[in-house]
Amino acid sequence: MGILKHLLLFFIGGSGYVGLELLYRGYSHISMFAAGGLCFLLIGRLRTLPLALGAGGGAGIITAVELITGLLVNQDYQIWDYRGQPGNILGQICPAFTLLWATLAALAMVLYRRAEGLIDRLLGILQKQ
Repeated sequence: MGILKHLLLFFIGGSGYVGLELLYRGYSHISMFAAGGLCFLLIGRLRTLPLALGAGGGAGIITAVELITGLLVNQDYQIWDYRGQPGNILGQICPAFTLLWATLAALAMVLYRRAEGLIDRLLGILQKQ
C-alpha cells in the first residue's frame, strides 16, 4: 500500500504543478509533471514543521529541483528561461520565483496533509474489502 500511496501523491503533485503552469503560461512540459510530483513528495516530508519554516524549506526544495531539472532538460531554454530576470543562476532559477515557491510550498504542505489523509482512508476502505 505504501507504493500506491506515494504514486497517488506523486500524481497529485505532478498534476497540480502542470495545472498551475497551464493557468499561468498556457503550456507546460512533461518534465514539469515529474518535477512537480517529486517536489510534492519532498515537501510532504516537511508537513510536521511549522508552516513558515516548511514554506522556506519547500521553496528551497522547489528551487533545487527546478535547477536540477533545468540543467538536465532545459539546456536550450525551450521550457523556461530566467536569463532576463535579476539574480538568475544559469537562466534556470531566479530569486523572484523562489519567493513565489515559498507560497506554493505552504499551500502544498496543507494540500499534502489533506490528500494523505484522504488516501489513507480510501486505502483503508479498500483493504477491508
